Amino acid sequence: MRAMMGRVTLLICVLAAGLAVAGCSTRPAVDERFVQAFNEPYQLDAGDKLRVIVFGQENLTNSYTVDDGGALAMPLIGSVEARGHTAKQLEGVITSRLAAKYLRDPHVSVEVEEYRPFFVLGEVNSAGKFPYVSDMTGETAVAIAGGFSPRAKKDLILVTRKVDGVVVSQQVPINYPILPGDTVHVQERWF
Repeated sequence: MRAMMGRVTLLICVLAAGLAVAGCSTRPAVDERFVQAFNEPYQLDAGDKLRVIVFGQENLTNSYTVDDGGALAMPLIGSVEARGHTAKQLEGVITSRLAAKYLRDPHVSVEVEEYRPFFVLGEVNSAGKFPYVSDMTGETAVAIAGGFSPRAKKDLILVTRKVDGVVVSQQVPINYPILPGDTVHVQERWF
């Protein structure tokens, strides 16, 4: 009887350990919409700083910031909607507006001078808004925010981003790429 109780106890311990290890090893699948954001051309939004060059027109060539309404204000043509456009598409919009009333055969170039900021919240030493750095990952974002707090969950982060106008949140590994405008939330660990 005593030997049988020992075997049952051993079996329960092995099963409990197996379940605990299996539960720790699973990673959430990344939503396809998150991956889609990397395969599409960069879409402009509020906070992006653009360099607009109108060749031969120094008074129109300047740096412009996309405002909270998603537009930029230019001399002559006024407010130009930038949100949701690529830099190439915005070139076309500005070119057609200038050609309609002001210039004959304008040549326009638009490039992103400074990407919109990203945000880090939660269990970091210095939460806030930060300038975006190319090829950023969750690790880079946390480092810029002063590193993890002592209570931080260090392997997964919650990232919120806008994909095709829809706000999507996804728990991803810490080495996952971060895009301009993303919000990174470092969660608290359980123990």
